[in-house]
Amino acid sequence: MTEVLALLSALCFGLTHFVNGVVSRTWNGVTVAAVAQVGGTVLSVPVAVLLPAGHPTAGTLWWGVLSGLGTGVGVAFLYRAMSRGPMSVVAPVSDLAGVALPVVVGVTLLHERPSPLAVAGILLALVAVWLVSRRRPAPGAGGSRGVRRTVDGVPDALLAGVGIAAHFVAVARIPAEAGAWPLVASRGVSVVVIVALAVALGAPARLSRRATWAALVAGGVGTVATVLYWAAVAEGLLTTTTVLASLYPAVPVLLAVVLLRERLSAGQVSGLVVAGAAVVLIAV
Repeated sequence: MTEVLALLSALCFGLTHFVNGVVSRTWNGVTVAAVAQVGGTVLSVPVAVLLPAGHPTAGTLWWGVLSGLGTGVGVAFLYRAMSRGPMSVVAPVSDLAGVALPVVVGVTLLHERPSPLAVAGILLALVAVWLVSRRRPAPGAGGSRGVRRTVDGVPDALLAGVGIAAHFVAVARIPAEAGAWPLVASRGVSVVVIVALAVALGAPARLSRRATWAALVAGGVGTVATVLYWAAVAEGLLTTTTVLASLYPAVPVLLAVVLLRERLSAGQVSGLVVAGAAVVLIAV
């Protein structure tokens, strides 16, 4: 059951990021993120009311706040990345950072000792980021070989991965007996963070009516994804659940290739394959 919940969470996360990624191609990605999180926050309140009340403590609420900080940074820079670069590239790059960074934090701060396979996965993840983030050679630029540049949006995607990693780790620290109110705190804090980023980055304050509704609904699906992940990690291991939930980029990548006709270079395809292998090794 844990695996099913985690995979359903990945599906919901993937659908959320695809819809908001498409909207971000026309409208400012940070504004889209803010509207989406408002939708997610609104839905989180009835969810918390309908689920068992639980007994949230100051500690569990603080984990919710940390999750909100991570979510705010993660989605704001992810949708900003999607507005600048191909969705089929920036989504996997953000996911690699989101999966690998908790392992790095565990080694450097918590003095954990990952298995040799996990270490190999981290190294493969770095290789995958380099492969996936390379642009095709520009014809005639700098000679017959052309010039390779970093794909637009990759720096933002890496920063988004840091926020996503914080979100996953923080939600995993909220026990089932605390109830869902820490998740409501998470959603609310994420709105504050994104609005602050929007002001700092000079993002416009409005979207069209159609874009607003799309972002609101997608944000609600994002809340469903978070609740499913929270339920899954409460029953299973953090590492396994997080990696399964982190498979969500497969959804926007496949939809971007099929529906948006995005094309990947051979090197980028190789990078995606290496990324999959890295996630598996880190999970083991």
